[in-house]
Amino acid sequence: VAADMQALEENFRQQKRSCFILGASGETGQLLLKEVLERNVFSQVTLIGRRQLTLEGRASENVAQQVVDFEKLDDYAAAFQGHDVGYCCMGTTRAKAGADGFVRVDHDYVLKSAELAKAGGCTQFHLESSRGADKNSSFLYLKVKGQVEADIEALGFDRYAIYRPGVLLVDRQESRPGEWLARKFFSGLSAVGFSSMSIPIAAVAKAMVSNTLLQPEQKTEILENKDIGSLGKSAGK
Repeated sequence: VAADMQALEENFRQQKRSCFILGASGETGQLLLKEVLERNVFSQVTLIGRRQLTLEGRASENVAQQVVDFEKLDDYAAAFQGHDVGYCCMGTTRAKAGADGFVRVDHDYVLKSAELAKAGGCTQFHLESSRGADKNSSFLYLKVKGQVEADIEALGFDRYAIYRPGVLLVDRQESRPGEWLARKFFSGLSAVGFSSMSIPIAAVAKAMVSNTLLQPEQKTEILENKDIGSLGKSAGK
Protein backbone atom coordinates (compact mmCIF):
# COMPACT_ATOMS: atom_id res chain seq x y z
CA VAL A 1 0.00 0.00 0.00
CA ALA A 2 2.84 2.37 0.88
CA ALA A 3 4.42 1.74 -2.52
CA ASP A 4 1.13 2.51 -4.27
CA MET A 5 0.82 5.71 -2.27
CA GLN A 6 4.34 6.76 -3.29
CA ALA A 7 3.38 6.29 -6.93
CA LEU A 8 0.26 8.41 -6.42
CA GLU A 9 2.33 11.08 -4.71
CA GLU A 10 4.79 11.22 -7.59
CA ASN A 11 2.00 11.42 -10.17
CA PHE A 12 0.28 14.21 -8.23
CA ARG A 13 3.57 16.04 -7.69
CA GLN A 14 4.17 16.20 -11.45
CA GLN A 15 0.87 18.03 -11.90
CA LYS A 16 2.35 20.98 -9.98
CA ARG A 17 -0.79 21.87 -8.09
CA SER A 18 -1.23 24.45 -5.37
CA CYS A 19 -3.23 24.36 -2.15
CA PHE A 20 -4.35 26.57 0.70
CA ILE A 21 -4.98 25.66 4.32
CA LEU A 22 -7.50 27.33 6.59
CA GLY A 23 -6.96 26.79 10.30
CA ALA A 24 -3.23 26.07 10.15
CA SER A 25 -2.78 27.38 13.70
CA GLY A 26 -4.98 24.63 15.15
CA GLU A 27 -3.96 21.08 16.07
CA THR A 28 -5.11 19.40 12.87
CA GLY A 29 -4.00 22.30 10.70
CA GLN A 30 -0.48 22.26 12.10
CA LEU A 31 -0.08 18.56 11.41
CA LEU A 32 -1.72 18.90 8.00
CA LEU A 33 0.83 21.54 7.03
CA LYS A 34 3.63 19.29 8.28
CA GLU A 35 2.25 16.35 6.29
CA VAL A 36 1.85 18.40 3.11
CA LEU A 37 5.44 19.64 3.34
CA GLU A 38 6.96 16.27 4.24
CA ARG A 39 5.25 14.54 1.33
CA ASN A 40 6.03 17.45 -1.00
CA VAL A 41 2.98 16.92 -3.23
CA PHE A 42 2.19 20.59 -3.92
CA SER A 43 4.27 23.11 -5.84
CA GLN A 44 2.82 25.93 -3.75
CA VAL A 45 1.28 26.02 -0.26
CA THR A 46 -0.57 29.04 1.14
CA LEU A 47 -1.88 29.54 4.65
CA ILE A 48 -4.95 31.76 4.97
CA GLY A 49 -5.67 33.05 8.46
CA ARG A 50 -6.32 35.99 10.72
CA ARG A 51 -2.70 36.35 11.77
CA GLN A 52 0.80 35.64 10.54
CA LEU A 53 2.19 32.37 11.90
CA THR A 54 5.79 31.84 12.93
CA LEU A 55 7.11 29.04 10.75
CA GLU A 56 10.40 27.19 11.06
CA GLY A 57 12.64 25.22 8.72
CA ARG A 58 11.25 24.29 5.32
CA ALA A 59 7.89 25.83 6.10
CA SER A 60 9.36 29.31 6.42
CA GLU A 61 10.93 28.96 2.96
CA ASN A 62 8.19 27.21 1.02
CA VAL A 63 4.92 28.48 2.49
CA ALA A 64 3.14 31.72 1.59
CA GLN A 65 0.82 33.40 4.07
CA GLN A 66 -2.25 35.53 3.48
CA VAL A 67 -3.63 37.43 6.49
CA VAL A 68 -7.36 38.17 6.17
CA ASP A 69 -10.20 39.66 8.20
CA PHE A 70 -12.87 36.97 8.26
CA GLU A 71 -15.51 39.59 9.01
CA LYS A 72 -14.72 41.25 5.66
CA LEU A 73 -13.75 38.29 3.50
CA ASP A 74 -15.05 39.84 0.28
CA ASP A 75 -12.23 42.37 0.58
CA TYR A 76 -9.73 39.50 0.50
CA ALA A 77 -11.05 37.53 -2.46
CA ALA A 78 -7.61 37.64 -4.09
CA ALA A 79 -6.20 35.47 -1.29
CA PHE A 80 -8.46 32.64 -2.42
CA GLN A 81 -7.61 32.83 -6.12
CA GLY A 82 -5.40 30.44 -8.04
CA HIS A 83 -5.46 27.41 -5.74
CA ASP A 84 -6.29 23.91 -6.96
CA VAL A 85 -7.03 22.33 -3.58
CA GLY A 86 -8.48 23.81 -0.42
CA TYR A 87 -8.20 22.34 3.07
CA CYS A 88 -10.31 23.62 5.94
CA CYS A 89 -9.48 22.72 9.54
CA MET A 90 -10.89 25.95 10.95
CA GLY A 91 -13.18 25.99 13.95
CA THR A 92 -13.85 27.18 17.47
CA THR A 93 -16.08 26.07 20.35
CA ARG A 94 -19.26 27.40 21.89
CA ALA A 95 -17.46 27.63 25.23
CA LYS A 96 -14.75 29.82 23.72
CA ALA A 97 -16.77 32.00 21.34
CA GLY A 98 -20.36 31.76 22.57
CA ALA A 99 -23.19 30.30 20.47
CA ASP A 100 -23.26 33.15 17.95
CA GLY A 101 -19.48 33.24 17.65
CA PHE A 102 -19.34 29.49 17.11
CA VAL A 103 -21.88 29.68 14.28
CA ARG A 104 -20.05 32.62 12.73
CA VAL A 105 -16.69 30.81 12.66
CA ASP A 106 -17.68 27.21 11.98
CA HIS A 107 -20.39 28.02 9.47
CA ASP A 108 -20.20 31.57 8.11
CA TYR A 109 -16.42 31.95 7.83
CA VAL A 110 -15.97 28.44 6.48
CA LEU A 111 -18.76 28.74 3.89
CA LYS A 112 -17.66 32.17 2.70
CA SER A 113 -14.09 30.92 2.33
CA ALA A 114 -15.34 27.98 0.27
CA GLU A 115 -17.40 30.31 -1.92
CA LEU A 116 -14.40 32.54 -2.61
CA ALA A 117 -12.17 29.54 -3.28
CA LYS A 118 -14.68 28.11 -5.76
CA ALA A 119 -14.94 31.48 -7.51
CA GLY A 120 -11.15 31.67 -7.57
CA GLY A 121 -10.78 28.41 -9.49
CA CYS A 122 -10.38 25.86 -6.70
CA THR A 123 -11.63 22.43 -7.81
CA GLN A 124 -11.11 20.32 -4.67
CA PHE A 125 -12.27 21.16 -1.16
CA HIS A 126 -11.48 19.06 1.91
CA LEU A 127 -13.40 19.84 5.10
CA GLU A 128 -12.64 18.61 8.60
CA SER A 129 -16.04 18.15 10.21
CA SER A 130 -17.14 15.94 13.10
CA ARG A 131 -18.54 12.53 13.84
CA GLY A 132 -22.32 12.81 14.08
CA ALA A 133 -22.59 15.99 11.99
CA ASP A 134 -26.24 16.42 11.00
CA LYS A 135 -28.00 19.61 9.89
CA ASN A 136 -31.19 18.32 11.53
CA SER A 137 -29.55 17.63 14.89
CA SER A 138 -30.96 19.22 18.04
CA PHE A 139 -27.38 19.78 19.24
CA LEU A 140 -25.96 23.10 18.04
CA TYR A 141 -22.45 21.76 17.41
CA LEU A 142 -23.58 18.84 15.26
CA LYS A 143 -26.25 20.92 13.53
CA VAL A 144 -23.80 23.64 12.49
CA LYS A 145 -21.26 21.07 11.29
CA GLY A 146 -23.93 19.31 9.24
CA GLN A 147 -25.28 22.56 7.83
CA VAL A 148 -21.93 23.81 6.60
CA GLU A 149 -21.25 20.39 5.05
CA ALA A 150 -24.47 20.68 3.05
CA ASP A 151 -23.99 24.34 2.11
CA ILE A 152 -20.51 23.69 0.74
CA GLU A 153 -21.73 20.68 -1.21
CA ALA A 154 -24.27 22.98 -2.90
CA LEU A 155 -21.39 25.08 -4.28
CA GLY A 156 -20.57 22.26 -6.69
CA PHE A 157 -16.84 21.65 -6.35
CA ASP A 158 -15.49 19.08 -8.82
CA ARG A 159 -14.46 17.12 -5.74
CA TYR A 160 -15.58 17.57 -2.15
CA ALA A 161 -14.39 15.43 0.76
CA ILE A 162 -15.86 15.61 4.26
CA TYR A 163 -13.91 14.11 7.16
CA ARG A 164 -15.86 13.16 10.28
CA PRO A 165 -13.34 12.06 12.92
CA GLY A 166 -14.39 10.93 16.38
CA VAL A 167 -12.68 12.17 19.52
CA LEU A 168 -9.33 13.57 18.44
CA LEU A 169 -6.47 12.10 20.43
CA VAL A 170 -4.19 15.09 20.92
CA ASP A 171 -2.81 17.13 23.79
CA ARG A 172 -4.35 20.49 23.09
CA GLN A 173 -2.43 23.67 23.73
CA GLU A 174 -5.46 25.11 25.50
CA SER A 175 -7.15 23.40 28.42
CA ARG A 176 -10.54 21.77 27.90
CA PRO A 177 -11.09 19.49 30.91
CA GLY A 178 -14.03 17.57 29.44
CA GLU A 179 -12.13 16.80 26.26
CA TRP A 180 -9.05 15.83 28.25
CA LEU A 181 -11.02 13.21 30.16
CA ALA A 182 -12.61 11.92 26.96
CA ARG A 183 -9.22 11.63 25.26
CA LYS A 184 -7.76 9.73 28.20
CA PHE A 185 -10.74 7.38 28.15
CA PHE A 186 -10.59 6.73 24.40
CA SER A 187 -6.80 6.46 24.44
CA GLY A 188 -7.23 3.61 26.88
CA LEU A 189 -9.82 1.92 24.68
CA SER A 190 -7.74 2.29 21.51
CA ALA A 191 -4.83 0.67 23.29
CA VAL A 192 -6.90 -2.49 23.69
CA GLY A 193 -8.41 -2.37 20.20
CA PHE A 194 -11.61 -0.34 20.66
CA SER A 195 -10.94 2.72 18.54
CA SER A 196 -14.13 3.26 16.50
CA MET A 197 -14.98 6.40 18.47
CA SER A 198 -11.55 8.09 18.49
CA ILE A 199 -8.55 8.70 16.28
CA PRO A 200 -5.03 10.13 16.63
CA ILE A 201 -4.98 13.61 15.15
CA ALA A 202 -1.94 12.76 13.01
CA ALA A 203 -4.01 10.09 11.25
CA VAL A 204 -6.58 12.72 10.24
CA ALA A 205 -3.87 14.90 8.67
CA LYS A 206 -2.34 11.92 6.86
CA ALA A 207 -5.76 10.82 5.58
CA MET A 208 -6.60 14.27 4.22
CA VAL A 209 -3.41 14.35 2.16
CA SER A 210 -3.63 10.72 1.04
CA ASN A 211 -7.24 11.14 -0.02
CA THR A 212 -6.35 14.19 -2.11
CA LEU A 213 -4.24 11.92 -4.32
CA LEU A 214 -7.10 9.52 -5.06
CA GLN A 215 -9.75 9.80 -7.76
CA PRO A 216 -13.09 8.62 -6.34
CA GLU A 217 -16.06 8.05 -8.62
CA GLN A 218 -18.38 10.39 -6.73
CA LYS A 219 -17.97 14.16 -6.50
CA THR A 220 -18.86 14.24 -2.80
CA GLU A 221 -17.61 11.74 -0.27
CA ILE A 222 -18.00 11.46 3.48
CA LEU A 223 -15.24 9.72 5.39
CA GLU A 224 -16.26 8.49 8.81
CA ASN A 225 -13.81 7.75 11.61
CA LYS A 226 -13.01 4.21 10.40
CA ASP A 227 -12.40 5.39 6.82
CA ILE A 228 -10.10 8.14 8.05
CA GLY A 229 -8.14 5.64 10.12
CA SER A 230 -7.65 3.31 7.15
CA LEU A 231 -6.47 6.11 4.91
CA GLY A 232 -4.19 7.44 7.63
CA LYS A 233 -2.43 4.08 7.77
CA SER A 234 -2.07 3.94 3.98
CA ALA A 235 0.44 6.80 4.08
CA GLY A 236 2.97 4.21 5.21
CA LYS A 237 4.64 6.45 7.78
